[in-house]
Amino acid sequence: MTGGPEDPRAARTRAALRRALLEECAERPLASVGVAALVRRAGVGRATFYVHYSGLEELAVDACADVVREAVDALHAWRGIPDPAAPPPALRAFFESLAPHAALYRELLRPGGGGPLGLVLHRDLRARSVAERTLAGAPEPELIGSAVASAFAGVLADWLHGLIEADPDLIAQRVWRLLISLHRTPLS
Repeated sequence: MTGGPEDPRAARTRAALRRALLEECAERPLASVGVAALVRRAGVGRATFYVHYSGLEELAVDACADVVREAVDALHAWRGIPDPAAPPPALRAFFESLAPHAALYRELLRPGGGGPLGLVLHRDLRARSVAERTLAGAPEPELIGSAVASAFAGVLADWLHGLIEADPDLIAQRVWRLLISLHRTPLS
């Protein structure tokens, strides 16, 4: 895809495929979803599917890309000096919003933060963190950006996989304190 505006028909088709995939994955694991059932639900042809996506995993990552944008925005939804005791409300809301598609996120975001969705999350969060630290003149933007992205992706994945026990409010508080600590750690 180019950087220009997307063809409205292509956008509608991609949206229909994303919606159909999320509906299918609400009923069964991604590994059990077939292209035939997916395109039938989306109301498009099989060939049309392959014009837009190379396979179901690529579609799934695209369908879950909103969760990445929401995570990045939630972590940066504060102004001024962050209070370690009070995570942004958007961060709490983000963790609460994961429940409807948690099984799909677990398939795409492996423990430790790997997997196709983890790669997208890490890339986008690192880029945003580096940009904001650079703009603020904070030291070591690349190092801290990588640490923030790795820590968040890993904790999110482990929490989704049940390796960290906490409700959405508690995990938001813990993640917030962890990330604040990373930003404040003296590097010399």
